Amino acid sequence: MGNSFGSQFIVTSFGESHGRCVGVVIDGCPAGLPIGLDEIQAEVDRRKPQSSAGGTGRREEDRVEALSGILNGTSTGAPICLLAWNKDADSSAYEKVTSIPRPGHADYTAFLKYGKYNDFRGGGRFSGRITAGFVMAGAIARKLLSLHGIEIIAHTLQIGDIKASPRPADITRKNIDRSAVRCADPEAARKMITMIQAVQKEGDSIGGTVEALALNVPGGLGEPVFDTLEGELAKAFFAIPAARGVEFGAGFGAAAMRGSRHNDLFSLKNKKLVTLTNHAGGISGGLSNGMPIVARVAFKPTASIGKSQKTINIETGKRVDLSVKGRHDSCIVPRAVPVVEAMMAVALCDFAQRAGLIGKIIL
Repeated sequence: MGNSFGSQFIVTSFGESHGRCVGVVIDGCPAGLPIGLDEIQAEVDRRKPQSSAGGTGRREEDRVEALSGILNGTSTGAPICLLAWNKDADSSAYEKVTSIPRPGHADYTAFLKYGKYNDFRGGGRFSGRITAGFVMAGAIARKLLSLHGIEIIAHTLQIGDIKASPRPADITRKNIDRSAVRCADPEAARKMITMIQAVQKEGDSIGGTVEALALNVPGGLGEPVFDTLEGELAKAFFAIPAARGVEFGAGFGAAAMRGSRHNDLFSLKNKKLVTLTNHAGGISGGLSNGMPIVARVAFKPTASIGKSQKTINIETGKRVDLSVKGRHDSCIVPRAVPVVEAMMAVALCDFAQRAGLIGKIIL
């Protein structure tokens, strides 16, 4: 089964979009880590939709509950189970189209794998709703990484054809969270919001790109050749529904560069080896090289749109027109920002434990 991620810091996702709850089990968190549910809640709240940014009309409280692994505000070393109850699910729109796969969704592939038993309501296990559990796990991973000074931050880089050009000094959590679209470039953010609202009025959707940075990551994290750092990070990112592309550093732009330009030249700074550029995105040979890790994740437009589209009724074999009803995001990119941060934190935390940076007990 494919519901778990990690080798030593193991995250197991559970729940469905319209099931009773969504959540996560974290196995491998050391004992002795102070954990306040308010800290986890703050991360989960960042994932909630904002109407000005084309967010869904579904309003879940997402109040985090801890069922195990935490005693008196401290991790015990046992598996940590965290969840949030689904309280605002409406399955009526889905019950009418159980045999009609929605274009762009996993309805048909899920039917091929699970037959009539797949939970079709709201996309079931294939819904972005399950990422609430990802963010819970990311909050724990982020706290463990912070003990070693590792910081992770993500922001909206692009929505549609509007690309942000933030100054490095503006890429701060405080500044990013001021924006409804989580963009560090105020001018680009205004244009993004206008575009999303226009697309929403048309009954359509739009995609975009999230950029994530990991700062102060020590060199040598990764397990070549098959468990490379970028490989496992990409695996973590691709677990996020709607993720369609991942690149590091210069990424696909490297294909048009010469080696003399792409190579990151070495220099000494405060007696530490650094590179003058970061086209490698902080990863060389599958290992962190001590420079900031820079990754970008491209997200497709939300598949559920109000515009009528052609599909097939798999029971009758007849062609039908389908306009997807229900409550959906016109653009999921702003809500994906904390999810990308979370999955980067989970992957890096697992590698930090593999490297022995994080022990069994936090003293």
